[in-house]
Amino acid sequence: QVLLVESGGGLVQAGGSLRLSCAASGRTVSNYAMGWFRQAPGRERECVAAIYWSGSGSYYTDSVKGRFTISKDNGKNTLFLQMNSLKSEDTAVYYCAASGNPYVALSEPRNYDYWGRGTQVTVSS
Repeated sequence: QVLLVESGGGLVQAGGSLRLSCAASGRTVSNYAMGWFRQAPGRERECVAAIYWSGSGSYYTDSVKGRFTISKDNGKNTLFLQMNSLKSEDTAVYYCAASGNPYVALSEPRNYDYWGRGTQVTVSS
């Protein structure tokens, strides 16, 4: 079992930055795929960015390319999402997710086994 706890959400003005963190515990995630998803009211959950913990590949949805960066701290079993140049349309609950299969298609929510409770990101225009 893997426990994921997100932090770092909040209220920010358009153009500002936030850094989300996801602390994983219970198991080492060194052979996992992990990602950040978001869900806005009335919309489906979408993958924002994801990474193979091995470093063999990553994914970003088009709307965040050049603005968001996913990274990890191996020693602390922690995943990050640096979000810059935030826009009002980035407003959503952001979830951290982990898959025990290191070969999954990163962008598909159904491929992930563990989910955090989410952290709210609100961007005011």
